Amino acid sequence: MGVGNGSPDVNQQTAHKEIRDETTPLLPVKGEEEGFHEFNGASFSGAVFNLSTTIVGAGIMALPASIKMLGLIPGLLMIIFVALLTEASIDMLVRCSHQGKITSYGWLMGEAYGQWGRIALQASVVINNIGVMIVYMIIIGDVLSGTTSDGIHHRGLLEGWFGAHLWNSRAVVLLVTTLLVFAPLVSFKRLDSLSYTSALSVALAVIFVVITAGIAIIKLIDGTVAMPKLFPELDDLSSIWKLFTAVPVLVTAYICHYNVHSIDNELEDRTQTQPIVRTSLALCSSVYIATSFFAYLLFGDGTLDDVLANFDSDLGIPFSSVFNDVVRVSYAAHVMLVFPIVFFALRLNLDGILFPTSRHISHDNKRFAIITISLLVVIYTAAIFIPSIWDAFQFTGATAAVLIGFIFPAMVILRDPYGIATKRDKILAVTMIVLAVLSNSVALYSDAMNIFRKKEVA
Repeated sequence: MGVGNGSPDVNQQTAHKEIRDETTPLLPVKGEEEGFHEFNGASFSGAVFNLSTTIVGAGIMALPASIKMLGLIPGLLMIIFVALLTEASIDMLVRCSHQGKITSYGWLMGEAYGQWGRIALQASVVINNIGVMIVYMIIIGDVLSGTTSDGIHHRGLLEGWFGAHLWNSRAVVLLVTTLLVFAPLVSFKRLDSLSYTSALSVALAVIFVVITAGIAIIKLIDGTVAMPKLFPELDDLSSIWKLFTAVPVLVTAYICHYNVHSIDNELEDRTQTQPIVRTSLALCSSVYIATSFFAYLLFGDGTLDDVLANFDSDLGIPFSSVFNDVVRVSYAAHVMLVFPIVFFALRLNLDGILFPTSRHISHDNKRFAIITISLLVVIYTAAIFIPSIWDAFQFTGATAAVLIGFIFPAMVILRDPYGIATKRDKILAVTMIVLAVLSNSVALYSDAMNIFRKKEVA
């Protein structure tokens, strides 16, 4: 695959075909070399399902906190706005890829900006996906072992059922989950092997959304829900700057670009890709809006960074403890099942950076095992020492995610290696870059200042 500088000739493209990393699709192309099983072509609904699974993950848990910070109306409008920007950025990637017969995001970046463009994309996917993996572990730790926020301890499921013990502490619970759940699931060398667990994960996410909405509606009818804050409270300049810290959370919630080419490669009719993307984004936006609205309506200003931690108190309805447990168990299980899908892309891209000319990682058991175990150790260790889901999303969202989702697609359109960009495309690309850089620079500055102030107070 051509990932060199400029527009490589046929011989260069043949030589580069040995590079299998982010330039190789997450799911093999039909009839691809290296002995992969041949795909007969994915259906429209199956492709929508796969892309939606990529999108809906941990981000849904942090969105209610963003709504609390931005206010109900601006927050919901931002969810829609970011979805539209995401659709535009994916459209840029798909049109360029179809024109140049490109089968992966990394290959496209390599065609536009050479080897360093490809490496920049791979590194961004690695950073973003490691951040997402850490967040997944934090969610599981919060749900099963509990979390403490602003001096208030929210009990986890195991602590609530059996009391506080060493065996159900966060470190031990995450270690057991890693060894008994994650390790077996990430050992599969084909994403196709995870299709059933992926289907179950979506069903579990829907259960969370339905129960949250149902409880909020019941309490709204009973008149026990306070009026949510429609707009943000802007008391001073610092409160304005603080609003920008919600942007990376929104950006991270829609990152699926590293999986789009994989889904596109499976389709017999590649003209379906753009309708699939739009359908998937519409579905995921509906889920995000419903979750954000009803969770914020239900918990108000008490909404935590990880809204699942809110489900450990009396909800003011019959069988409250049962609903609490069902919600938390269903989403914790959902996260466990999504974990290996995102991990697959992480491992593939890291291997592409470290061993760009080696044979495919699925054909090297030793390399496969070493990279898999090393990544699990790093993710587990980081999850133990990052205290808040908000911290993880702020920093990964403010760096790698905006590169993958907005800046790199815009850069491809501006370079326009296949001469297909319109004036409108280039204006949108420049706007996308400016908005991404500006909002996330402010967010990083705000995050840094908040950390500095906390240290001063301490």
